[in-house]
Amino acid sequence: MHRLLRCTTALAVAGLVSGSALALADASPGHEAQLLSNPRQLIFEGRRSGEGYFSADGRLMIFQSERESGNPFYQIYLLDLETGDTRRVSPGIGKTTCAWIHPQGDRVLYASTHEDPGAEAAQREELEKRASGQGSRYSWSFDAAYEIYEADARGNILRRLTTAEGYDAEGSWSPDGKTIVFASNRHAYVGDLSDDARAALEQDASRSMEIYIMDADGGQVRRLTDSPGYDGGPFFSADGSRIVWRRFDEAGKVAEIWTMRPDGSDQRQITRLGVMSWAPFFHPSGDYIIFANNAHGYDNFELYIVDSDGRRPPVRVTDTPGFDGLPVFTPDGKQLSWASSRTVDKQAQIFIADWDDAAARALLGLDTTEDTATPPDPTSGMGMPAPTRAEIAAEDLRTRVDALTAEPMAGRMTGTAGSRLATDYVADAMTRIGLQPAGDQGDWFQPYRFISGVTLTEGNRLTFTDTDGRAAELTVDQDWRPLAFSGSGAVEPAEAVFVGYGIVAPAAEGQPAYDSYRDLEVADRWVLAFRGLPEDVSPERRQHLSEYADLRFKAMVAREQGARGLVLVSGPSARFKDQLVALENEAGAGPGSLPVISVTDALGQQLLAPAGKDLAAVQQALDGGDAVSGFALPNLRLAADIRLQREDSVDRNVLGRLRAGERPSEEVVIVGAHVDHIGDGTRLDSRDDTPGRIHPGADDNASGVAALLEIAEDLASRKARGALDLRHDVIFAAWTGEEMGRLGSAAFVEARTPGDEGLGEQVLAYLNLDMIGRLDSHLSIQGAGSSSLWRGEIERRNVPVGLPVQVQDDAYLPTDSTSFYLAGVPVLSFFTGVHQDYNTSRDTADRLNYEGLTRVARLAGLLAAAVAVRDTAPDYIAQEKPSTGASRANLRAYLGTIPAYDKTDLKGVLVDGVAKDGPAERGGMRAGDLIVSVAGRRIENIYDYTYALNALKADEPVTVTVERDGTDQPLSIVPAARE
Repeated sequence: MHRLLRCTTALAVAGLVSGSALALADASPGHEAQLLSNPRQLIFEGRRSGEGYFSADGRLMIFQSERESGNPFYQIYLLDLETGDTRRVSPGIGKTTCAWIHPQGDRVLYASTHEDPGAEAAQREELEKRASGQGSRYSWSFDAAYEIYEADARGNILRRLTTAEGYDAEGSWSPDGKTIVFASNRHAYVGDLSDDARAALEQDASRSMEIYIMDADGGQVRRLTDSPGYDGGPFFSADGSRIVWRRFDEAGKVAEIWTMRPDGSDQRQITRLGVMSWAPFFHPSGDYIIFANNAHGYDNFELYIVDSDGRRPPVRVTDTPGFDGLPVFTPDGKQLSWASSRTVDKQAQIFIADWDDAAARALLGLDTTEDTATPPDPTSGMGMPAPTRAEIAAEDLRTRVDALTAEPMAGRMTGTAGSRLATDYVADAMTRIGLQPAGDQGDWFQPYRFISGVTLTEGNRLTFTDTDGRAAELTVDQDWRPLAFSGSGAVEPAEAVFVGYGIVAPAAEGQPAYDSYRDLEVADRWVLAFRGLPEDVSPERRQHLSEYADLRFKAMVAREQGARGLVLVSGPSARFKDQLVALENEAGAGPGSLPVISVTDALGQQLLAPAGKDLAAVQQALDGGDAVSGFALPNLRLAADIRLQREDSVDRNVLGRLRAGERPSEEVVIVGAHVDHIGDGTRLDSRDDTPGRIHPGADDNASGVAALLEIAEDLASRKARGALDLRHDVIFAAWTGEEMGRLGSAAFVEARTPGDEGLGEQVLAYLNLDMIGRLDSHLSIQGAGSSSLWRGEIERRNVPVGLPVQVQDDAYLPTDSTSFYLAGVPVLSFFTGVHQDYNTSRDTADRLNYEGLTRVARLAGLLAAAVAVRDTAPDYIAQEKPSTGASRANLRAYLGTIPAYDKTDLKGVLVDGVAKDGPAERGGMRAGDLIVSVAGRRIENIYDYTYALNALKADEPVTVTVERDGTDQPLSIVPAARE
């Protein structure tokens, strides 16, 4: 029963652990890894939970949890272990505890104070204490208003079983359902109590607790124990022949485990540890008992097992720091449920794990050859049916991943033939499943346009005139090359100035300022600068200067100094593989207006020669870290004509619909996964040692697409056989362009978002599957803070799946779910983690965990179905602060803007959304604004904006100019400090 409650009472008790207990602690390492496997958190919702007990057939669990709005105390919940559905079966008022399920599974038992006239006042008082921060440490209340009630499985109270004054609780039915064993201090209230006696009882009611038994209808109450100190927490063995309980000494500091017959005879002490041993529960075989004790400290309760006769020393089970208690075996003895504080917030919740009975018997020295009469498993693995081809199956997932990673797919890069093959494959699979096309033209596809690359066209020229007036024309791609973000067009001849490393960095804590432009006049001149940053500075200095050494930043600084163009040279001491900067398009960042080129070291030397300077000597002087003054390059004039072609390409999303009815529904649930990857890695973010090899992208993200199709097949099959009563259509979407900045999902949202409205009225929820094929320690479910619905649903739907889950609230994620969250849609994103094969040619189909992928797909499918059958839409929670971990700069100030990374053809930064109650929203910025300047600094692209933010100060107002409805509007925004 209240193992959690009584154990935490113990935490508040000041006392010493006996020498024998210390010896036990020192001599008994835990056997958690040997006895428990596949542990997972079963209950997530609410402040804490405990006392989870199974029905006789193992299909249900009844437990207590603090999760009701307005009631800080435990209420009782019934959990269906096959579907994950949970419902409250207690009144919702007052305190409840110590529940049990009748052997027939149609009734429940619990103790409650809901009939106490002061119940609601007690709730308010406790809430006020917690709000003021004065809440006391958790301890159990032996409230005399507790009575035992019987209710049906829907929570309708059938009858009150106890009426005597005093605390009646901790009840459980016998295996045949004929009797109820419980704990009570009712005898202490018999007769006329003196004031002193009543005061003593109110001060410590536990000392009068004894074990009672009564008939199932509440009649024929018999007292079974009569001992000073608290006797409580009784349970029957599986065959009903014994009762196990815990008995405290009169001081309440030491407890031992005892057993007896149901008539109270043959009382036997099982443990003699001299510590607080409590929460005992029989294994279904009856051969041993599991319990918890504090032999390792009051803040580290651990589980132990002991043979049922107490003939051998107990064996330690758990060894995870923190609280482990309230252990309960499933009826088949194959799993163990218990309460543990091994949660993120260290509050106790119910966990479950597979139990190794043979290992337990070996450790206890029990005969493992004899028939232990373990009952058969009535649930076949917690209700998990054997997979079939119509359902989510590991072999089908493997087949789909093999197809998507086949050599002809060539890494599925957006805009390539491989992407078209992949989208054709998905459309064909959706056809076979029986979905309806949901594309733009009545087919499976939604096409969209995007900029896929930058190339040189005819006419690129660079010339310079030296001191003798001789003009030299350089060869593009040999002597020089424009950068992808360079401005285009002709540049008239102009003088040049050398500006060192071209860095302008403010002072920071422990770091002086650095200004390459000090005392130089560069207006209408070309500036020549080294790439990178000084080579020989300290790590701390490098960290400070590195964010200002980015080429985009250098170009922005040169432009703001009034330069006509920027020339970059590597220099002999630099550690760049190629002297010329590669012409690579950067996803999510458009071009600038300033001409920017890179030149070879040989050409750099020619440019310095008129000033009598040597390139290597100049770089060596700068590499020490001092901002050596730059100098003009006399009699040198540069002219250029830069011609870049930005490639306009087309790709497509694949969209299929599972209809709830004859006509498409107005509201839908969307499940999505991106089908694209990075091709051979030469144009996107490869981490391969040898770029140029096909990157199959098995985990990223063939795993998500395979799961998407399996979920679609499973839900379609369930609907066809009448096992799924959909209220809303489910759309299955395979996006392209995710690796380039969620282009496909953004195109979908934009096409379906009229004006400034979001998608919240059209899309009930979006579930994203991205890199879910390498399940190892846990599954991350991100975005749970986008709706109050999610945590409870995750808890329920994971019951039949049994995944180790970490739930994260942040909804601003570097994947397709963000496109929907910004449009007002609650989101969830599933992710099993980054690994060493990420974005390499080693991310192959044979390295996936297909059994794990099957379970992830099952959970995602159950969650999608849970929303699709609801009558009411999930609420949408706007989060205050987006995650900005992908920023290139170490930003010191926070505005709360969400840029549209896919809009690269605009001069400025388009705002996709603003954080709720963030500085930008308070200053009047809104989605759809185009940011064109910050504090007078012109903004042409996302990099300009990022670097502009870096110069801001918290709490110092700044003018941000946005273009709205064709006009510039200055907004006064007060940045917040970035935590």
